[in-house]
Amino acid sequence: MNKIEVNALGQQCPIPVVMTTKALKEMKEAGIVAVHVDNEVAVQNVLRLAQSQNLEAKSEKQGEKHYVISISATGAPIAKEEESISCAPDMRGDTVVVISADRMGEGNDELGRVLIKSFIYAVSQLAVLPKAMIFYNGGATLTVEGSESLEDLKNMEAQGVQIMTCGTCLDYYKLKDKLAVGSISNMYSIVETMNGAGRILRP
Repeated sequence: MNKIEVNALGQQCPIPVVMTTKALKEMKEAGIVAVHVDNEVAVQNVLRLAQSQNLEAKSEKQGEKHYVISISATGAPIAKEEESISCAPDMRGDTVVVISADRMGEGNDELGRVLIKSFIYAVSQLAVLPKAMIFYNGGATLTVEGSESLEDLKNMEAQGVQIMTCGTCLDYYKLKDKLAVGSISNMYSIVETMNGAGRILRP
């Protein structure tokens, strides 16, 4: 499979979008365009470019200031090029999502686990992403290895959403070394983040 690497590290919008558009135009057959950027707004705008072209794309945070957006190119000509080379402001709002269990609602536990997975996916698809997501108690199990929500959480983290998991909770469940997304947090930081939220969303 063809693959084009786009090094847009250190570049501000619209440069990463322009470079990505050029790479997509160079793809004459199906392949992957991997775009490297160092800021969340660039991630958001490159993902928006892919969406405008009806192309599958996912983002991954590889370092403190290193994000990679992988776009599945079809080799078809770029459409609506005048719309693709554009910038949008940071699409994160001031909402903080707080998740305290590995399931949603009361009743059937299996259904509850399906619902919490759907809830996290729905959050990842919001036009305005939350500023942060906090996981504590049973919710801490959703950010560790084996969680079915990791892909959605990593995608949001790569767009600048802060993923915070209670360290005391990870210790209690003996999962501290299994954390797979975001950072380990403490109660002071959790309270501070919630206190600074414009609104708090709970499933």
